[in-house]
Amino acid sequence: MQPRCERVHARFNLSLEALIEMQAELQKEYNERVIPILLKKHGYKNVHQVPKVEKVVINTCVASAPDVKEALEIARNDLALVTGQRPVVTTSKKSISNFKLRQHQEIGSKVTLRGRNMYEFLERFIRAALPRIRDFRGVSAKAFDGNGNYTLGVTDQSIFPEVELDKVKRNIGFDITIVTTASTNEEAKSLLAELGMPFADRAKKIVPKAEPATT
Repeated sequence: MQPRCERVHARFNLSLEALIEMQAELQKEYNERVIPILLKKHGYKNVHQVPKVEKVVINTCVASAPDVKEALEIARNDLALVTGQRPVVTTSKKSISNFKLRQHQEIGSKVTLRGRNMYEFLERFIRAALPRIRDFRGVSAKAFDGNGNYTLGVTDQSIFPEVELDKVKRNIGFDITIVTTASTNEEAKSLLAELGMPFADRAKKIVPKAEPATT
């Protein structure tokens, strides 16, 4: 019989091929295609300098809803459906009497994605959800915070394929923040663009001026 220590080692000693197979498709694309492109484009000295996506934070707030308790339950369910991860409840930091808001009142939900779940969400969001936005012309290239992080808003959860339209009780908007290790907006944009983020300014092309007709 194989010794117990060897059985345990064999169980957890995954081969390189198995680890690659476990990666999400977008993660494999980042490792195999995006890293070499960014190395050449920005002149990094080694792969450890190449920016990467560190985490994705999806946040929703329902404080303005007339029935906050019901809206919060819907938001939690839809957020869990879209991300595949159980959200945490967010609370207000202070009381605001004009909005009938109490300190520590439950007002929203938040999910933080890392690793495989993060890449799988980004892949669905970029390749399946964004193209379903009506009259979509790309996302803004001006939503970076100066530290390599990018935030955009989604006004309707029904753009996600996981959400069934006939079961949508109310529109729930999300703020999606993509946190990267990039130190500048330019580097972060290059990273996201190579991952497939459809920035609006990428579609703009310089139209050459027409030459005057010769007689």
